[in-house]
Amino acid sequence: MAKVVFTRNIQRHVACPPGDARGGTVRECLDAIFATNPAARGYVLDEHGKLRKHMAIYVNGEAITDRTGLSDAVTDACEIYVMQALSGG
Repeated sequence: MAKVVFTRNIQRHVACPPGDARGGTVRECLDAIFATNPAARGYVLDEHGKLRKHMAIYVNGEAITDRTGLSDAVTDACEIYVMQALSGG
């Protein structure tokens, strides 16, 4: 199963412990994690299921390319990191 980790910064705002999930895409893995944690889903994804503007997801250290459909491929050996993207100046 893929390992899904939420950074401490996100966990300051909503409880979302790390977990393991089966799926062939980032979406499938996140859906498995969010099935038991809808508050985390609402914090990470918008009402249309897209990744929120100030969030970032990395799979094995590489930023995902599909922020809308979250269709980036994953395997059971993948590590998915969900974090808040920083912006400003």
